[in-house]
Amino acid sequence: MTMPDLSGAFGADVASCGRAWAGWAAELATLPAKPRRVAAEADAAVRLHTQARALRERFLLVHARALYDRLTAGMTRHVRVDTLAYAAADLVPGLVPTRAQVAAESALPQRDKEGAEIDQGLLLAHLLAAPDSGRHLCHAMLLPRPDSAEHFSRLRRDGVLDLPTAQVRRQGRAVVVEMRHPRFLNAEDEDTLDDLEIAVDLAIMDEASPVAVLRGGYVTHPKYAGRRVFSAGINLTHLYHGRISFLWYIRRDLGPLHKMLRGLASPDMPPDDPRAATREKPWIAAVDSFAIGGGCQILLVMDYVLAARGAFMTLPARKEGIIPGAANLRLPRFTGDRIARQLISKGRGLECDSPEGRLICDEIAAPEDMDAALAAVVEDLTTSGAVSLVGNRRALRVGAEPLDAFREYMAVYAREQATCHFSPQLIANLERNWRANERRA
Repeated sequence: MTMPDLSGAFGADVASCGRAWAGWAAELATLPAKPRRVAAEADAAVRLHTQARALRERFLLVHARALYDRLTAGMTRHVRVDTLAYAAADLVPGLVPTRAQVAAESALPQRDKEGAEIDQGLLLAHLLAAPDSGRHLCHAMLLPRPDSAEHFSRLRRDGVLDLPTAQVRRQGRAVVVEMRHPRFLNAEDEDTLDDLEIAVDLAIMDEASPVAVLRGGYVTHPKYAGRRVFSAGINLTHLYHGRISFLWYIRRDLGPLHKMLRGLASPDMPPDDPRAATREKPWIAAVDSFAIGGGCQILLVMDYVLAARGAFMTLPARKEGIIPGAANLRLPRFTGDRIARQLISKGRGLECDSPEGRLICDEIAAPEDMDAALAAVVEDLTTSGAVSLVGNRRALRVGAEPLDAFREYMAVYAREQATCHFSPQLIANLERNWRANERRA
């Protein structure tokens, strides 16, 4: 199969590139499944993937904006990132994997996957890198989920809403989001992501509470049974066994974490547009026990962090083999560049009650006093009213993390995380550092 020339006409290039991608896919299908390939067959698979991805890059350099316009009706429709990726698969066959292709691979251990989702990373990198489409996609992901309105009516009526892995409840002048994944130390995975985003939507939408609190629930793990844990980060057992999709990373950071930082957008006004205010409220994190990986990432979008004495934070990205969300963008403005690199690249941990830890944590309380300390923080932040709190967080955000800085970071993140997610080194790291091969999914 030869590399086609691009004409610059969208329809013609879809057809010619589609024929080439189909040809390379047919060649790949003649090879044994990935675990059974000998060296020559593995090399052939790499060659086929390399050729196909080179053409995808060329196609997207020419047609990314035209593609996005077709998928969003000229940017008049807001389409969530997962829907967008699979709609692109239908519109341009061969550009990215279909739902059926991803579903087939999702049944495999991570080491045995072909890595078709890498092409979703390429697509999103191009769309996010372009200012117009990138801002529009960020806007789409900052809108409340379509199913959040139904859940909100129940929260408004009852003052509490239980989801499978999260709870939202009013508690005094705060609305509390509690992460509840007790078997896995409140780790994040495909089972928790939708619940977390719904909970964040509801917390921001709740007009009866001026501030929101995020806290980990009680866990059942033998080592910490009966104790609260903030979060153990990504579920490494599920990651090793192939149960974390690539789009999970993008949905998480464009969705619930970004909403905690920037609030909920409205369909008719871009986020952070000075002509209108985003619907948002200050967030307080209550860190019991530890905030590992993704848990530590969450602290970087909080307005106030209360931690129990003895709690600690880590970002073990090097030992996992992945990029720690948007921590590379945000952590240096808390700790400085040098300490950030030590956490991300060298596996350094921080005690919350240490000089370095207090660069992230605002207050330390005795473990037995956390409930009282949290109530005092809520009282202190709300006695003067929430208007100035929200106004000041918006003003701070303008300089600290403009939308375009985040968008450009996510363009890089989409490409690099896709590569990391399917790297053989990821599997080696998980087996060496976490004994993931010995754990039950």
